[in-house]
Amino acid sequence: MSETTLIILSVVLAVIVVVVLAAALIKVRSDLEATSKGLATLAGALAGVESEHLRPLERAVKAINAQFDVIVGALPGIASKAAIVAERRPQ
Repeated sequence: MSETTLIILSVVLAVIVVVVLAAALIKVRSDLEATSKGLATLAGALAGVESEHLRPLERAVKAINAQFDVIVGALPGIASKAAIVAERRPQ
């Protein structure tokens, strides 16, 4: 092959590589835009769920958690009494 032919083939190959990379980047961009739109829709739906369903439950959850705090606070006393009972238990 002549030197001119090799140069032309190299240039053609470079052009093909650039075109393929450009097409791949365009495809990635469109996929990212579609993903962005989907995430925006999901964010809107989650905000609706939070405002309509979760916020009204906040008072109930806090009341339940307060009861758990009482129970957890009582556990050390219960454990010490259980240890006394276990020590007195005949073997």
